[in-house]
Amino acid sequence: MQYYCNSLTAYKRFVTREVKVGSLVIGGGNPVRVQTMTTTDTMDTDATVAQVIKCIEAGAELVRITAPSKKEADNLANIKAALRAKGYATPLVADIHFTPNAAEIAATIVEKVRVNPGNYVDKKKFEQIEYTDAEYIEEMERIRERFSPLVLICKKHGTAMRIGTNHGSLSDRIMSRYGDTANGMVESAMEFLRIARSLDYHQIILSMKSSNPQVMVQAYRLLLQQMDAEFGECYPLHLGVTEAGDGEDGRIKSAIGIGTLLEDGIGDTIRVSLTEDPELEIPVCRDIVKRYNGQTNVTNSTILPIDKLTYSPFEYKRRNTIAVENIGGHHVPVVIADLSHLEIISRESLVAIGYTYQQATDKWNIGDAAADYVFVGTKNIDFDLPGTLRVIVNQAAWKPTEGTQKYLPLFDASDYIGATQKSSAINFVMIDCYSTAASISDEQLLQLAKEPTTVFCLSSSLRNAMPAVRRMIVKLMELGIETPVVLMTTSNWISTDEHLIHFAAETGALLLEGMGDGIFLTVTDEAYQQANGKMANLSGRNYITNSTIEQFLNATSFGILQATRTRISKTEYISCPSCGRTLFELQETTAKIRKVTNHLKGLKIAIMGCIVNGPGEMADADFGYVGSGVGKITLYKGKEVMKRNIDSEVAVDELIQLLKENDAWIEPAQH
Repeated sequence: MQYYCNSLTAYKRFVTREVKVGSLVIGGGNPVRVQTMTTTDTMDTDATVAQVIKCIEAGAELVRITAPSKKEADNLANIKAALRAKGYATPLVADIHFTPNAAEIAATIVEKVRVNPGNYVDKKKFEQIEYTDAEYIEEMERIRERFSPLVLICKKHGTAMRIGTNHGSLSDRIMSRYGDTANGMVESAMEFLRIARSLDYHQIILSMKSSNPQVMVQAYRLLLQQMDAEFGECYPLHLGVTEAGDGEDGRIKSAIGIGTLLEDGIGDTIRVSLTEDPELEIPVCRDIVKRYNGQTNVTNSTILPIDKLTYSPFEYKRRNTIAVENIGGHHVPVVIADLSHLEIISRESLVAIGYTYQQATDKWNIGDAAADYVFVGTKNIDFDLPGTLRVIVNQAAWKPTEGTQKYLPLFDASDYIGATQKSSAINFVMIDCYSTAASISDEQLLQLAKEPTTVFCLSSSLRNAMPAVRRMIVKLMELGIETPVVLMTTSNWISTDEHLIHFAAETGALLLEGMGDGIFLTVTDEAYQQANGKMANLSGRNYITNSTIEQFLNATSFGILQATRTRISKTEYISCPSCGRTLFELQETTAKIRKVTNHLKGLKIAIMGCIVNGPGEMADADFGYVGSGVGKITLYKGKEVMKRNIDSEVAVDELIQLLKENDAWIEPAQH
């Protein structure tokens, strides 16, 4: 193992222990499996069976069903029997949280049970308790006594188990010793895994889920490292980002977390948790895994091996860079918008990237998600631009005498080295990382970096581009080069989801490593022509309709920066997918809350269907809206209950009032 995976410079699938879930094999060299979870009441057998069938027909290879108490666990037998009678043999998974006796019943019925070590035996009351070593050992014995019966039942019945740690539901015991950390998540799962191994039970899959992709990725990496060090083998991993939300934001956040790990060959089964109908999660899962299934080892001989890693993959620290104008240094990553495919660039063209011209006042309105730079290729702009926007043109079309500070050149590295005319402000220099054996030399990199106006635009033509770009940034760190880097990613996919996943996995993965001072997303000419300039619901989902590609690319850029927590430009929603525990209409409520709060830039609002995923999973949020009973809502500020058991009909208004009482509300702008 190289740090946490087989290779940091090539795609090499990480081979884990094989686990059988019914007739399905997960781990080893098997394809990455896709799964989802029902949203129906588990006691409504007909509705649950119908929804499971929808999910299977959409392509789900496993389907999870909540079993919050003994009665739901018992009813799994009726659900399974009805499905088998209709000819569906897809394995079922029981989702258990607080009720060990429900897990023990479910393990005799379905092919797999999921337990959360944070609340299976331990409790979470947000209490800080100091444990002596003796008290800690005593608690572990209590957990062993309560968990072992389930392990033995699973072993007897050939039932698989997922030990699923959630960042927001770490127990008070773990929090007291490890804090709210990725290390705490790992130890929470390892405690249960050690008990299972001591009973010679190995049909185990593990997960390390968080609503924050940074934390999620770090936890999975640490878990692999810990299992390898302790056991000399690793169990299969179920990948997912909890409470990712809906629409493009949910897809971006999920693709960043899941894709970052899959890029390094890590992961054996995935679930994309969207606040949408569960069958709509499966096409997104399939779009993600098709990038990796079929690949085993893809070695690029042009990429140099890494002798010593120059950064920690287990914690976030942004790479040190100098500031070139507003790029690098302490500045948030910039966004470069691409208008180069347009035949004519007009004032109206800038609406797609956050700038609206008011003719009556001859002024520009600038949105929160307004691009910092615009790339126009060789096109001309014949109108006065907003004062904050600067234009990047191909070097061949750049004229230094015309607005040197406003118009900036984009060079190929080879052209830049010998160029006699350069901008006195910023020179963007493209490097295609390791795409040929004759890649750029150390001496050339050092020569380019001598110019204080240089900004590197890094990309790679290789199929597995992310490891190549990461290796080039590590090379810069090895050479002591602190020149800022813009991550330049091109997509040749077709559908909206495919583009989102491509950009999020390749670019988001690097931003999570602390690499990148800017983002520049574009599509190939072929992809642009296929879409005819529009992203018109190409993937069959309804969250983007008739958006221009320019608008889509700009929104995706800001979405990726938001999801990686590197630049906050809008309200963030931590929203769980519905399940049988949900106590209100989640999709409708999420849309309603989003409509009235989406102008509150930088605020994090959690919308949770029930108390299981409520106080814990929203621990990262500023305010929370949590189902506490049928038609009843409890409102939180951080982890503190502020208003309890409010009628759901007035709860959104009460949330706004709570925001006002805590100086978190501003009135929306009137248009």
